[in-house]
Amino acid sequence: MSKNKEKLKINGLLLIDKPLGFSSNQALSKIKWIFSAKKAGHTGTLDPLATGLLPICFGEATKFSSHLLNSEKTYEASIKLGWKSSTGDAEGKLTESKIISISLDKLEEVLSLFVGLSNQTPPMFSALKHKGQPLYKLAREGVKIERQQREIKISELKLLNYEKIL
Repeated sequence: MSKNKEKLKINGLLLIDKPLGFSSNQALSKIKWIFSAKKAGHTGTLDPLATGLLPICFGEATKFSSHLLNSEKTYEASIKLGWKSSTGDAEGKLTESKIISISLDKLEEVLSLFVGLSNQTPPMFSALKHKGQPLYKLAREGVKIERQQREIKISELKLLNYEKIL
């Protein structure tokens, strides 16, 4: 295939299920190449370990992508209590493991404390960017960047499944 492939003027929105192992920008680049799109952008950043819906805007649709970026989002996560890794995610080296015994009632009580407005310092292993570089890339190179706290809002937090390991 020729490198000088003609770029097409496409307008619209494509919803993709971003696969594990691709950053949002890698997924965008692949989609843009597949469609030979002249202009495209994504509406949120999912790190390579995250899977899920990633809206891709083409052409004129990129004009409203900021509205999608700033809209409310829903996340689903699987968590193992008592496990700690060097990166704070599943890719890091396990640094601590202990048995956590907590009742379902107590767990739901603790989860309720996260609902509402709070300040959060983004982790180094996140897809947020510093001078164009995702923080997770810098962190894997051993670089630590000062991060400012940001106000976040959690509207709802539901426990979907609970497995107590004995």
